[in-house]
Amino acid sequence: MAVLTVSMMCGDKKGPDMIIDYGATPPVPQLKLTSQEHLENYRRVYASSEKASGRHTPEANLENYLKECDTQDIEHVVIKARDVETTFGGRVRNEDVAEFCNSNGDRFIGFAGVDPNKGMVAVRELEYAVRELGLQGLNLQCFENQLAIDDRKMYPVYAKCVELDIPVNIHVGVNFSLKSSPEFGRPEMLDRVMCDFPELRVCASPPGWPWVLELLSVAWRQPNLWIGLVAVRPRLLGVAESGYGPLLQYGKTVLKDRMIFGSAYPMQPVGRCIEEILALPMNPEIADLWLYKNAKAFLRL
Repeated sequence: MAVLTVSMMCGDKKGPDMIIDYGATPPVPQLKLTSQEHLENYRRVYASSEKASGRHTPEANLENYLKECDTQDIEHVVIKARDVETTFGGRVRNEDVAEFCNSNGDRFIGFAGVDPNKGMVAVRELEYAVRELGLQGLNLQCFENQLAIDDRKMYPVYAKCVELDIPVNIHVGVNFSLKSSPEFGRPEMLDRVMCDFPELRVCASPPGWPWVLELLSVAWRQPNLWIGLVAVRPRLLGVAESGYGPLLQYGKTVLKDRMIFGSAYPMQPVGRCIEEILALPMNPEIADLWLYKNAKAFLRL
C-alpha cells in the first residue's frame, strides 16, 4: 500500500497536528459486510479510487493500514457496524466492531449498526451495543434498509439515540446500488426528523449530492446537524460545476464548525483525501476544523 505523507503545520509544515478519520474500514475479514451483492455497482463507480487505495492487493493488510494511520497522524478512526439483514441479508456485527476497537487501542471508535425493520429488537440491540459493548454511536444506511430517513420505523431508534445521548450517522445523498432507490437519501426528510428530535446529534454523510444545496439549507436550520465529507474526493469541492462547490463556500463560513472529514477507506486512499483537503482554497484554521476539531466536538471526545 502506497504511503502518502502530509506535512504538518509547524514552521514549514502544513495541516493540523492530529486528524480524526470519520469513517474507514480497516482491512480485516470481520469488518466486511457479509453480503454485498446489492453493492456491486459501487465497485464500478469507485473502481479507480479503490485501485489507488490498493484495496485488492496483498499490501492491503492491517499492519500497513495502521502504519498509514501513524504516518498521517490520525488520532481516531470511526468504524461503523451495519445491519441490513431483512433487506439484503448482510451484517457487520456490533460484537465484531467492539472486539476490533477493544483489541487495537484508543484510536478506534465504534458505531453500532441496527436494522430498524426489526422493530424493538433493533432498539434493544442498540442499547446493548452501547451499554454493554461500549460502542459510541449509531450508523444508519437507510438505502440499504430500504427506509426513508423519516419513516416511522426509524423513530424508536432515534428516540433511543437521544436517551443514550449518542450521535448517529445517516447516509444522505445518492446511493449507487441498483437494487435500492436514491430517494431514500433526500436531505429534506432529515429536516423533518430533526424537528421532531431537536436533541438528536446527526452527521449526514456522504454530503448530499445531488441535493447539496438542500442539505446545506437543512444544516443551516438545524444546529445539531454536521456534514460528513465522506466517500467523495475532496478536490471536487474546488471543481467548477461539480455540484460540490457550495460545500466549500458554506464550509468556510456559516457552517465551518460543521464539516467533518472521513476517508471511506478502502474506497479511497487516506493520504490522498487529506492532501486534497489541504489543497483547497481555505486557511489552515478551517482545515483544522474539518480534519479534527469538528469531529472531536461531534463525538464529544
